[in-house]
Amino acid sequence: MLNATIPVVNRLGLHARAAAQLVKLASGFQSSLVLSRSDRSASANAKSILNILTLAAVHGTELEIVADGEDEALAIAAIQDLFARRFGED
Repeated sequence: MLNATIPVVNRLGLHARAAAQLVKLASGFQSSLVLSRSDRSASANAKSILNILTLAAVHGTELEIVADGEDEALAIAAIQDLFARRFGED
């Protein structure tokens, strides 16, 4: 099991289009992927758009991603890259 902290840096936060990109990416990995707010107020399966939207992760929110499975390192690296690229928004 691996984990990493990811800041939401895109201006619009983790809205529907960004969440859809995340789900598409996460679904390509065998590992289970869970996103949690750093304040532990909510967590979500990264392969479910409805779960992700319940995080209400606006710009500046710190999220923790936990990956568990044989491709966990690749999954975390890919998700970190998606967030770093600001979901292609700005």
